[in-house]
Amino acid sequence: MLEPFARPRASETIPEMIAIIQTLIAKGNAYEAADGVYFSVETFPQYGALSGNALANLDAGARVKVKEEKRHPADFALWKKTVGENALHILRWPSPWGEGFPGWHIECSAMSRKFLGPKLDIHTGGEDNIFPHHECEIAQSECSGGSPFVRFWLHRRRIDLGEAKMSKSLGNILSLPDLAAKGYDPLDLRYLLLSVHYRTPLKFTWEGLDAARRARRTIVDWMEREGSGEYASADVHHQTFLPEDVAEFDRQFNEAMDSDLNTSAALAALFSCLHQANTCAPPSGSMKDVLRSFIAKVRTTFGCFEPEGKIEIPPDIQSLLDERAAARLRKDFAASDRLRREIEAKGFILNDTKNGMRMTKK
Repeated sequence: MLEPFARPRASETIPEMIAIIQTLIAKGNAYEAADGVYFSVETFPQYGALSGNALANLDAGARVKVKEEKRHPADFALWKKTVGENALHILRWPSPWGEGFPGWHIECSAMSRKFLGPKLDIHTGGEDNIFPHHECEIAQSECSGGSPFVRFWLHRRRIDLGEAKMSKSLGNILSLPDLAAKGYDPLDLRYLLLSVHYRTPLKFTWEGLDAARRARRTIVDWMEREGSGEYASADVHHQTFLPEDVAEFDRQFNEAMDSDLNTSAALAALFSCLHQANTCAPPSGSMKDVLRSFIAKVRTTFGCFEPEGKIEIPPDIQSLLDERAAARLRKDFAASDRLRREIEAKGFILNDTKNGMRMTKK
């Protein structure tokens, strides 16, 4: 399962936010107004470089209405005072500028600085965050802590749900609990997102999620077999799977990930390795270590191929499994195949190995 991201509470980073704002004021990048503290975009010539928005062409731009207190329409709030329209605002903390609450962008700079440091190698987000949020984050972070704030920005293209963009404003958001209620593991969604390059728009469909679930389970099952030494009992083409073969798949995997995080190509390299492993004799000796090292790298990189753990078998499925085991003992393979199909129709996958039967959920 995906581990929930424990976003720090705003109260944990309030001191960091106040310190950043004080630095910006002292350096002339921010100013206090009657209703709050604003960042002066005209003091940061690079404002707009990430999104390609020229400052001269910007109007209100920062999702706040133009106010007389602002020196430029695109100036954005760093701290809002609980006065005027915000007098009854539920969020409020003490500050050098009076009781109030942070602006939309400052918390992200404070969190990253407090928990990750002043400079980041990679910063991700949806393409809708490029402007104004990430532009503002860059401005306040670099003016208070130095340049560059981020070495690489990776923005995910939008996700469409059917023919419409998935959007909170449209009310067509799907949550992880929604997917879990339909029997999907959240890691199935992670695999689906990884299967498409982040610069490519993704059209979400249930059929696509089904395919992602099957593909992910195929990979997990193979990885577990390689880890445990349980191989399919069916005949294979006894080709030799050499360490240099795995080295080539490893090279392809690295090259794909180094090429603008091309996760879809990296997964293609993984599937090529899986296919060759399944058509060769089981690895032995040092070859096992080479293959398991590659598998460990993939697991660490993607975080969605961990072992499934023990499956809870319902009584009706256990009864069918017992019937099938008896049929195989008396060599009634027609009955065995029929029972397999019945079990798999109920959402389970069976694999007969030299060490016995393994079962996973679809």
